[in-house]
Amino acid sequence: MNNKALITYFERLVTPERLEKIKTFLLLRTRHVSVALEDLYQSHNAAAIVRSCEAFGVQDIHCITDKNKFQVKNTIASGAAKWLTLQEHKTTDGCIASLKQRGYTIVATSPNANTTLENISLDQKIVLLFGTEQDGLSQSAIEQADQLIKIPMFGFTQSLNVSVSVGICLQLVTARLRNSNINWQLSIAEQDDLYLEWLKKSVPHADLLEKRLLEIK
Repeated sequence: MNNKALITYFERLVTPERLEKIKTFLLLRTRHVSVALEDLYQSHNAAAIVRSCEAFGVQDIHCITDKNKFQVKNTIASGAAKWLTLQEHKTTDGCIASLKQRGYTIVATSPNANTTLENISLDQKIVLLFGTEQDGLSQSAIEQADQLIKIPMFGFTQSLNVSVSVGICLQLVTARLRNSNINWQLSIAEQDDLYLEWLKKSVPHADLLEKRLLEIK
């Protein structure tokens, strides 16, 4: 059974209100900007970042788990994780190599950078790379990044919680994208795949229903 038939089947099981939301938000999703997180260890930060990515329409989060497991605290994430694509990478080197191979420019956050996100070109796809809560990004990550940016701060405190940093950067970059002529939306094929995925996540026991449907066919 092809995806079109599965979509038709699951569409009948979803309320009209949910179906309208899925179709609306699908057109607002992007992979032109993604987020990569290097060894985060606090689940409440992971959850807050997941929630921000979902809220700003950023579909992919790349989780580097070389030292720490990526865990999301559901009470903070408010179920946002199920609408996103979380991709795990065992090493920083492997993650960066994979993203560059897929055409992404790696933009790392660093307090020692000389420029800000406003000055970064969005003509090419970018990944915003963030480090651990205490130590920030590893030296290897900084050295492999294509560009370094900083978040301007004007008080005695010269550092921000990582989840706050992600939220600030996503608000800025997604606003720039949506006000540009850049083709930032998902491809038709990506939309079709994600549409089916979201439909299934809106239906209880979707995998079991799909299995039974395939057996009947």
